[in-house]
Amino acid sequence: MCPLSQVREGASVRIKRFNASEDVIHRLRELGMLEEQRIQLLAHNATVICRVCNVRMGLSPELAEKILVEPVGSNDKIAKRKKTT
Repeated sequence: MCPLSQVREGASVRIKRFNASEDVIHRLRELGMLEEQRIQLLAHNATVICRVCNVRMGLSPELAEKILVEPVGSNDKIAKRKKTT
C-alpha cells in the first residue's frame, strides 16, 4: 500500500484505507470514495485529479497523502510517481 499522492498519472488503484479524521472520512465516503473503490489517478498538478465512479475529482496533495491505495490490474504493482526536489 502507498498514499494516493505517490501514484503515477494513469495508474488504476483500489482504496484500502484512510488516515484522516472521521469528519473527512465521512465526507470522502459521501463523494463516492469508499474502501475497495477503484479509482484512476489522472493528474498531479496543484491538485491531485482522479476519476471516481466516472467523475473527475480534485484533491489537495495533503488529502491525497491520507488515502492509502493498492494496485489494480494484471501487473499488481503501483507505478510510483518520481519525487521532485
